[in-house]
Amino acid sequence: MRHISVFGATGSIGESTFDLIRHQGGAAVFHTVALTGGRNVGRLARMARELRAEIAVTAHEDCLPALRNELAGSGIEAAAGAGALLEAADRPADWVMSAIVGAAGLAPGFRALRHGGTLALANKESLVTAGPLLLAEAAQHGARILPVDSEHSAIFQALVGEDIASVERIVLTASGGALRDWPLERLARATPADALTHPNWSMGQRITIDSASMFNKALEMIETREYFGVAPERVEVIIHPESIIHSMVGYRDGAVMAHLGAADMRHAIGYALNWPIRDGLPVARLDFAALGRLTFRAPEEARYPALRLAREVMALRGLAGAAFNAAKEIALDHFIGGGIGFADMAGVVEDTLAALSRDDGFGKAPVALDEVLDMDGAARRAAGEAVRALAARRAG
Repeated sequence: MRHISVFGATGSIGESTFDLIRHQGGAAVFHTVALTGGRNVGRLARMARELRAEIAVTAHEDCLPALRNELAGSGIEAAAGAGALLEAADRPADWVMSAIVGAAGLAPGFRALRHGGTLALANKESLVTAGPLLLAEAAQHGARILPVDSEHSAIFQALVGEDIASVERIVLTASGGALRDWPLERLARATPADALTHPNWSMGQRITIDSASMFNKALEMIETREYFGVAPERVEVIIHPESIIHSMVGYRDGAVMAHLGAADMRHAIGYALNWPIRDGLPVARLDFAALGRLTFRAPEEARYPALRLAREVMALRGLAGAAFNAAKEIALDHFIGGGIGFADMAGVVEDTLAALSRDDGFGKAPVALDEVLDMDGAARRAAGEAVRALAARRAG
C-alpha cells in the first residue's frame, strides 16, 4: 500500500488529485498520511474521513477548533499553522502532492523530499524561487520531482527516451486567458471578474487571473529553465486558444514532439501519480474531427509584459525569481482588492525588481532556503511600497 500526502487538498489541483485517488481505489489502495488545506475545513475533514488520513492540517490557526469539531470521533488528528504543515511534511510518505499556492508551499515541499520519495510538484513557486536548491535537495536524498503543471508534464513526457542535449527549443503553449482578445486600451479597465472568465480551464481565482495577465506563463518560463536546465533563449511561448497542445519540444533535427489532451489537470496529475506506468484515467478522449483545427499566434509584448520580465529574471537568476514571485503575489492581492488596475500589476513587479537589483547579492545563487525566504519578505515590502508610490502619483 502506497503512503501518500496531499498538500493543498482543497484547492483545484487537490480536488483533482482526490478524484483520481478515489478512482484508483481510495483508502483500499492508498494509505493517506496527511491532507492539508485552508479555510474550507468542512471539505478537508470530509476528504480526510473518506481517505482515513492520519492527520488533517489547516494553514489557519483560527480554523483549528472548527476542524477538530468536523473530525470529532474519527480518530484523525487535527492541527493548524505553518509549524503543523512542516510537521505533516516530516511524516514519511512515498508520494507527496505539493499543491499549496504561493511561497507558502516552498518549505513543506523541501521537507517532503527528505524521505527520498516522489514529490509531485504543482507549486510553481518552488522552482521559480529556489530551483537549484530544490533540485539539490532531491538529489541529496535520492528523491524524484515530477512536474504537475500541464505544460511541464507535457515537456517531461516529450523528453522520455531523448537526450536533453538534442533539444533545440521548448515551446510553452498558453490560452491567452480571459482578456486575450480585448483591445489593448481597454485592459486598464479590466476588473477581477473580467479576468476570471477563463475560456478553457477551471482553476482557482488567483491562477485564473494570472492566466489573463500571463504571469502564470512567466512563472512557467522560469520553471522550464530551472527544471530542465535549458538556456533561456531556447524557451518560447505561443498563444494556442484551444488549449489542446500543452507544450512542445523541438529537436535539432527539426522534429517537434507535442503533447495533446483535453483541458483537464487530471492528465498531468494522473501521470505523476502512476509514473512510470500509464494507468487508465477518467478523462475525455480527443475527437480530432470535432476539433477541426488548432490555431496559434505570437503573444503581444504590450499585452503581456510579464513575459519580458520573466526573460530578465531568467538572465539574472540568483534571488531574482524569489523577488519576481513575491512581487507578483502582492500585485495580484492589490488588484483583487481593487487597489490597482489590471495593467498596473506588471509595473509593480518591474519597479520591485529594479529596486532590489541594486543589492550586490541579488544575482548570486542562494546557498540556503533562508536566503530565499528573506528575499521573499524584502520583495513583498518593496512591492507594497511600489503600490503606495503608484497611488501617490495618481493622487498628486
